[in-house]
Amino acid sequence: MKVAVVGGGPGGLYTAALLKRLDPAREVTVWERNTPDDTFGFGVVLSDETLGGIEHADPVVYEALKAEFVRWDDIDIVHRGVRHRSGGHGFAALGRRRLLEILHDRCRSLGVELRFRTEAPYPAWLAETYDLVVAADGVHSTTREAYADVFRPRLTSHRCRYVWLAADFAFDAFRFEVAETEHGVMQLHGYPYARPSADHHSSTRPSGPQHQLGASTVIVEMREEVWRAAGFDELDEGESIDRCAKIFSDALGGRPLRSNNSAWTTFRTVVNERWSHGNVVLLGDAAHTAHFSIGSGTKLAVEDALALAACLAEQDSTARALAAYEEERKPVVASTQRAARASLEWFEDLDLYLGQGPRQFAFNLLTRSRRVTHDNLRLRDAHFTGAVEREFGCPPGTPPMFTPFRLRGLTLPNRVVVSPMDVYSAVDGVPGDFHLVHLGARALGGAGLVMTEMVCVSEEGRITPGCAGLYTGRQAEAWRRITEFVHAQAPGTAIGIQLGHSGRKGSTRRMWEGMDEPLPADNWPLVAPSAVPYRPDSQTPRALSRAQLTDLREQFAAATWRAARAGFDLLELHCAHGYLLSSFLSPLTNHRTDAYGGSLAKRLRFPLEVFDAVRGVWPQERPMTVRISATDWAEGGTTADDAVEIARAFAAHGADAVDVSTGQVVADEQPEFGRSYQTPFADRVRHEAGIPVIAVGAISSWDDVNSLILAGRADLCALARPHLYDPQWTLHAAAEQGYEGPGVSWPKPYRAGSRPPRTGRTDAPRPRLDLGG
Repeated sequence: MKVAVVGGGPGGLYTAALLKRLDPAREVTVWERNTPDDTFGFGVVLSDETLGGIEHADPVVYEALKAEFVRWDDIDIVHRGVRHRSGGHGFAALGRRRLLEILHDRCRSLGVELRFRTEAPYPAWLAETYDLVVAADGVHSTTREAYADVFRPRLTSHRCRYVWLAADFAFDAFRFEVAETEHGVMQLHGYPYARPSADHHSSTRPSGPQHQLGASTVIVEMREEVWRAAGFDELDEGESIDRCAKIFSDALGGRPLRSNNSAWTTFRTVVNERWSHGNVVLLGDAAHTAHFSIGSGTKLAVEDALALAACLAEQDSTARALAAYEEERKPVVASTQRAARASLEWFEDLDLYLGQGPRQFAFNLLTRSRRVTHDNLRLRDAHFTGAVEREFGCPPGTPPMFTPFRLRGLTLPNRVVVSPMDVYSAVDGVPGDFHLVHLGARALGGAGLVMTEMVCVSEEGRITPGCAGLYTGRQAEAWRRITEFVHAQAPGTAIGIQLGHSGRKGSTRRMWEGMDEPLPADNWPLVAPSAVPYRPDSQTPRALSRAQLTDLREQFAAATWRAARAGFDLLELHCAHGYLLSSFLSPLTNHRTDAYGGSLAKRLRFPLEVFDAVRGVWPQERPMTVRISATDWAEGGTTADDAVEIARAFAAHGADAVDVSTGQVVADEQPEFGRSYQTPFADRVRHEAGIPVIAVGAISSWDDVNSLILAGRADLCALARPHLYDPQWTLHAAAEQGYEGPGVSWPKPYRAGSRPPRTGRTDAPRPRLDLGG
């Protein structure tokens, strides 16, 4: 096999070395347009997991790297002059130039041909001449662009400018420092990649090879508008470096910074729909990028190389090997990119968190990507995590999720909410035994607040024939039966009702019969802000008249009156997911030209009128929340900026909290699913609109809940599917954390099960199997 590798960075060189080592008969050639000594950036960070893969695949490279690595455990976060240190993290770094030297030596020793100062031939020629072409030519890959119609790349530029620099001394920890300047917020990311010989006996210094002065990578980052306001766009390279050194003089101890043809740039996220075409395959930054704040670029490229080499060894053809490589790596990279995106956006919105206390700010930063969590951080550094909990107000031994939270006259014992879940099991809108058992079981399960499904304010406002309602006295009495059970059998647990109207998404089958599909018969007429169907096969709704708007407000008010008499503790107005009130808010579904359409203020008018009508009837001591879709996940729809304004508007009218969901407004949405994927929207609403928020969406573990609450990203967390899987989810979360306290109450008949049961005979007495001595 003849192999061409385009690009002599770490990923390309390591691929070449592995392919040649696994099969010495291969002819492997690397093209690199720069000289052997040229490199960009300074230090490179690799994880222990990646190093383990290198050790297994090529012990020679591993031993060479091992001798060069600087290792350290601590992260310092400096915020408003206060430094907090968290330990137990474990990093390893070395100079990028030294990494390349090691890989050059390894390639030469194996017989790889290295062609420096040489542009690679055109990709089509390489594909015809070689059996395999590995495109490791970076974020600006010419190979990728040559086959863009096949790879279908998406490149997204982000909102910050950054520059890679270095300092000739070694930080004694990974350091994050924030500078609040007259122009805006700037941040420094710094880590050592060589330590000074003078300090090699100091236990506070990173361990690794000795250099006279030591060295650290320093990245300075700020929003584009801050960069321009500070005048960096008008400075040359030397002036920029001096300015950065002055801004972060405390972190640098007054030392200068140096560059290596360093230029300010904007990070670009690269995603490719496909990674291979014929015998051409993408690797490293050519295939994908992940923000430097989680230190993953070189790590991902090296892992790509390991996977590609392994797949070529395991499969009986190049085509199958490339398919296996893509199948193996794509999910791993997608997960890393989601974490990197969360980290990137956290730093883009850094100014939102400056008002937090120094410890909470540090915890928020450490958990920003959602890969480091509360429980994980407690294992790494119990002292630091305990200090954050105390600052937050957690009593001793109390996880953050079991701290109380007050909304108006209602105090919830913990931060867990059973999210509204449509069960489509009502008859003529009347909740029956299924609702009693469903909601009652979850109330007994320990959640602070249990929410009903969307309860419809009229017969025509139902989604399906099985939807529950609150437009008759019989329905109200059935709901009273449920609230009385919750209050009597689950003391401390509150029960809330979510009121809504289906709008253009009504008259459909039950979820398990065909979600959003129109009924085959007995349809009822639909109404909406505009005559726009939800799907091409959906019924077209009638645009609401002014008189009908008045009738709808009265229907919401009447249902609210019944809800109060039925004994609900909290009321949520459903303004999300494309139902009636949500359809007024989105420009994709509201095409009106009167006072209820057009600008966001006009689109808000009817939902606010309904809110006012409901608040006017709902008892003043009882809280009201509003659920919104913070984005439509569609071009031209509601944006995160709109969501903040929507939340502010409802807060001004008396909303006590906003339940921040996303999407389900238009059928052709493109949501970006992932763990806790909707939480950043709740986080932003909380900090910008200044109103408590309920976070919802793929929050599945008690560790997630603790992390979100303690970081200040949410006040309450709503979970749906975990409560379908386990109605006693909250009780079990308490048992698994060893918590017994006022934040959760086991029903008396269940107290015997308040400890996790043993599994297997792990407690069995064991025989002596040796003589000792």
